[in-house]
Amino acid sequence: MKKTFSPTYQLTPKIARDLMKIEAAKERSIHLPLTPTVLASLRETARLYTTHYSTMIEGNRLDADEVRVVIKHNTKIPYRERDEREVKGYYAALRRVEQWAARATPLSETMIQTLHALVMAGGTTRVKSTPYRDGQNVIRDGSSRAIVYLPPEAKDVPILMHNLIKWLNNRTDIPCPVRAAIAHYQLATIHPYYDGNGRTARLLTTLILHLGGYDLKGLYALEEYYAHDLSAYYEALSIGPSHNYYLGREDADISGWIEYFLDGVAYSFDRVIKQMTQAQKRGASDQSDILRELDPKQRKALELFEQSTTITARDVANFFGFKQRTSSALCATWVEEGFFEMVDASKRGRTYALVKRFEKLLHHKT
Repeated sequence: MKKTFSPTYQLTPKIARDLMKIEAAKERSIHLPLTPTVLASLRETARLYTTHYSTMIEGNRLDADEVRVVIKHNTKIPYRERDEREVKGYYAALRRVEQWAARATPLSETMIQTLHALVMAGGTTRVKSTPYRDGQNVIRDGSSRAIVYLPPEAKDVPILMHNLIKWLNNRTDIPCPVRAAIAHYQLATIHPYYDGNGRTARLLTTLILHLGGYDLKGLYALEEYYAHDLSAYYEALSIGPSHNYYLGREDADISGWIEYFLDGVAYSFDRVIKQMTQAQKRGASDQSDILRELDPKQRKALELFEQSTTITARDVANFFGFKQRTSSALCATWVEEGFFEMVDASKRGRTYALVKRFEKLLHHKT
């Protein structure tokens, strides 16, 4: 086993072209802002599609409409308890990714272990990070039972994961989408858990993209690209001369996987730009001077007022994943800045409302 992690790949013309497409889409998304109401709707749709497609890849039997009612209305689907738990777990993990990205939380092994715990917890959000597997696992063909992939031994998993995170945090000179591609490949290759590796790998790539500023307002669902041609997805991941990790997989040239991954990001980003453009043409543009006064966190906080005219510091804490003390301090700052106004100043029942000049942003009709 190699002492350090140093992925092998070439900057092919296709990789270069896709990187330019991704950067162009990212830049366009900045200049195609939408109202908080429209953004919240599109973002929630993207979350549900991401959850549906990522779990579908692993064999989940719920369709997109069933995923929506399970998550949004806690509806029970007969004889689909396991499927319900899977989608609830993935959705909870996806929300945690968004919270970490909003706080710019530095990437760590504990975050990956927590994502895995959330994926496997069936919707429970208070989880303990999952330790790596303590034994060997084997990936077999569902029909023939032939060995498809033999991951590294359990004793090597901790150092492999440590080296991956260390590399991801140190190689900020490499374009973020390329690092996300490498992270997906390497986590799936290490296979640090007996189950849930694919879902965790896909969540990790989303986290890296969001932390790097490639979130496109949270509107894309890269998993849909994978799901539309699963054979291409698995073929792109299956690199090397042998199914054994130690016989070529750890040293494999992963240029082909990176090409596949970036093609998916470019495709998904292009779809988002088309969505945003259509929404803007329907009159959902938010290019008013008043909205431009708000920073990104304040814009996102507007979504809290879609269902209620007043909120609490606890609502802010739950929405962003902040600690109570942090959210209380943030609310106080926003009062000083003229974004919030205090409705009830009592210590126990302290509530906040939007300053009236920002209320009009919530009632834009499309």
